[in-house]
Amino acid sequence: MPDAGKDIKCVVWDLDHTLWDGTLAEHDAITLRPGIGTILRCLDERGILHSIASKNHAEDALAQLERFDIVAYFLYPQIHWGAKSLSISRIGTDLNIGVDAMLFIDDQPFEREEVAAAHPEIRCLDAAQYQVLLSHPALNPRVVTEDARRRRQMYLDDLHRKNAEEAFDGPPEQFLASLEMRFGISAAQAHDLQRAEELTVRTNQLNATGRTYSHEELDRFRTSPHHKLLVCELTDRFGSYGKIGLALIEVSEHAWHIRLLLMSCRVMSRGVGTVLLSYLMQQAKAAGKSLRADFKKTDRNRLMYVTYKFANFYEVGTDGEGMTVLANDLSQIQDFPPFIRVNADEEVEVTP
Repeated sequence: MPDAGKDIKCVVWDLDHTLWDGTLAEHDAITLRPGIGTILRCLDERGILHSIASKNHAEDALAQLERFDIVAYFLYPQIHWGAKSLSISRIGTDLNIGVDAMLFIDDQPFEREEVAAAHPEIRCLDAAQYQVLLSHPALNPRVVTEDARRRRQMYLDDLHRKNAEEAFDGPPEQFLASLEMRFGISAAQAHDLQRAEELTVRTNQLNATGRTYSHEELDRFRTSPHHKLLVCELTDRFGSYGKIGLALIEVSEHAWHIRLLLMSCRVMSRGVGTVLLSYLMQQAKAAGKSLRADFKKTDRNRLMYVTYKFANFYEVGTDGEGMTVLANDLSQIQDFPPFIRVNADEEVEVTP
């Protein structure tokens, strides 16, 4: 088994002599390998996704998965005669995750080597070792949140959204309005902390500082009179996207300082990236406070810097620990997008 490294978000399975015994195209007697059903279910309950990269006839393979009653576990299966490295790329794109967060399982050394040559960052596993999956550290997240348990369903909801978007005849703004999106902002509660920790660990592209926080650290901020910890949830007519945003504000007599601002990359296409920031700006201005924010450039979070710049933040210095400090005079605050209904709990108000 490969080294643990970062947590694995998706396991990509070959089929013949990997997920099942036998070769489908040769009309063998196909049997599911021992323990596979339990592995699929347990990893799914941990929030780990499954997909397929198999050289087979798609219709026959999907019918076999239906007979085993496991087809629902697999998102964006790639079943065709093309290179499996291409299948891996497509799965990563469809799931919006990096290849370095995927594990590829195949019985053929050639296929594993072909994938590894095209994607050096991926982890590969000989199918003969599949029974170690449930005990491996990279497949055992320290906490399993309600959002994690619902992760596959949220991806399926998103697939329904994509299908609706493709079928929609009209401008993008009208489609977004048709989703009936609701963006909720609330003070973090104790039951939110596992998901808040998970967000700091898993979110890279839209994390303004790259900071991660433990459950215990977040709980101290949640109960501190000098901080406010906010969580955001996005829902629409198809269902919930889950808790998708987090902000940590340090409160002083004259200023608010955004110590952490992040948004799940899953909602990037929904035009909600500025909502939480606009809300904080509105509240700071209403309270008569100045507003500052930390930003630390990473290899993946440039979009967050662009978000700050479009909101008229400007650099005022550094903190001596690698953080760029931004400020905003609050003279221009973006309105919420017209296609989103924003609801904020009264408890969110920060009034030192």
